Amino acid sequence: MKASRIAGVEDAAYRIRRYALGMGEVQGQGYVGQALGAADILAALYTDQLTFRPAEPEWEGRDRFLLSTGHYAIGLYAAFAEAGIVPVEELETYGSDDSRLPMSGMSTYTPGMEISGGSLGHGLTVAVGYALGLRARGNPARVVNFLSDGELDEGSTWEAAMGAAHHRLGRLTAVVDINALQADGPTAGVLRTEPVVEKWAACGWNVQRVDGNDVPALLAAFDAVAAQAADDGAPSVILCDTKVGRGVPLLEEREKAHFMRIEEHEWAICREQLDEGHRARTETRQEAAL
Repeated sequence: MKASRIAGVEDAAYRIRRYALGMGEVQGQGYVGQALGAADILAALYTDQLTFRPAEPEWEGRDRFLLSTGHYAIGLYAAFAEAGIVPVEELETYGSDDSRLPMSGMSTYTPGMEISGGSLGHGLTVAVGYALGLRARGNPARVVNFLSDGELDEGSTWEAAMGAAHHRLGRLTAVVDINALQADGPTAGVLRTEPVVEKWAACGWNVQRVDGNDVPALLAAFDAVAAQAADDGAPSVILCDTKVGRGVPLLEEREKAHFMRIEEHEWAICREQLDEGHRARTETRQEAAL
């Protein structure tokens, strides 16, 4: 795998995190931790994997990315800005009245937002419908559903998983953000879902589990999925272990991290820590290239 490819995605993930912090500061709070944790996944998808046209969000040939976790919209908006789907300057309107960027994802408001993320557990069911419809029309576009480990608590998710395998939706991919945290506390304490690899495999899916904050591992996993995508085949799932607040040590250690309240003086610290980490990573890459 080319170092330049990895560096491009890592740099995009840094900017996505930067954009997310900027949007969070507008509100003073929000789902910033999830955006930081999922930034590497979103960067890999929107700068390396998905087929789309930034100026034509409704282009029929686009891959469909469905954000089941509507509250992660802050991260997806940042990815949209990185991809050129929405202007960077528009991020300043996040969560404001009449903004196209509401705090929870709404397909009626935002270009590129395929579905409105409401009650968790619905996304994979909708994704199955998308995949069935595209196949019926002879459209080879892929469907990628982003969901959280908390959604694995929901029976509807597993019904959809069984349905996707039954209908052999080989162009459907589920990406699960396993950050081990839910609104009510650690995922393992709310409802233990492990062993998730074996459960997805038992439903008939191709399964990979990777460090969701390791860009080379993510790219390898997505490449493997792309190589086996087919009109008639097993769907694929990538289980991504991530860290809430990734890239900002101050936020990585927050105990109450599902919906973060960040003090006014802390935003500058968050940016400084993110920038410092990015500089160190860039210097390491440059040294390795010598």
